[in-house]
Amino acid sequence: MSHKSQPSQTAYPPPQRIFFSEHEQRLPWLSILMEAYLITDQGISEGIKREEKQGKLLACGRGCASCCKSHESIPVYPLELMGMTWYATEILYGPLRQQLEQQLQHLEGLNSCPFLINDVCSIHPVRPMACRNFNVFNRSCEAGEDAYYTRRKDVLTPIKKYNDEAFNVMLPFYGVKNKAERRKMIKSGEMHRLARVMRDLNWQSLAEKMRAFDRMKSK
Repeated sequence: MSHKSQPSQTAYPPPQRIFFSEHEQRLPWLSILMEAYLITDQGISEGIKREEKQGKLLACGRGCASCCKSHESIPVYPLELMGMTWYATEILYGPLRQQLEQQLQHLEGLNSCPFLINDVCSIHPVRPMACRNFNVFNRSCEAGEDAYYTRRKDVLTPIKKYNDEAFNVMLPFYGVKNKAERRKMIKSGEMHRLARVMRDLNWQSLAEKMRAFDRMKSK
């Protein structure tokens, strides 16, 4: 962690739908993902407002990357994985892109999220739901602390109806178009069987895709 972030004195920014219009026309799944993330962010905003009414202050802020280092089992769903891969390959540019590519290629001994560069999320607009939902109040985390286990009362509990609706938006991508079937999968938790642990995935292959994309663009 580069520095201790103090509890926020400003309101959580209003959720906004991020548009990648040209890419969304070419990649229909991207619109699904961004709509799901908007719903997720709306739920987070509402949850934070409720906590603030109870006197709590959000402690998370730029430069506070403790959870990106301490969490070893961040779940990522296939559609999210597609978004992360696309963003790193086609959107990220400049020195940050170069740093990420090198980091993904050489992950041995890395004790943080593969996408954390200089305590900043390199794919922040398309970070997974699990990352979006993890918010801590009152004081920032100590180095290596997972506040979910050390002080659960300070960790935001996501509002279920928002997360459920985000999954509901995603499920047609997986071929589950029937509304009743989608509700059943969400209620039973079967949806979560699709998730994989982020640190366990083959991110070296993403570095190779990034290099291949760069070669194609240079022709």
